Amino acid sequence: MGQAKKIVIYAVAVFVLYTIITSPARAADLVQVGFEGISSGAKGVGEFMSELVN
Repeated sequence: MGQAKKIVIYAVAVFVLYTIITSPARAADLVQVGFEGISSGAKGVGEFMSELVN
């Protein structure tokens, strides 16, 4: 099981590096979208907690 996990992690790392090298602009767009999603999710949780307190 541990060997399979290492192989999967290695394959994902190679894929990520390949994507960054072949199209860095697209990779940057994907990272930006990811961070925007995390940011809006955190903002939503903050608003929810504020409403609970009020």
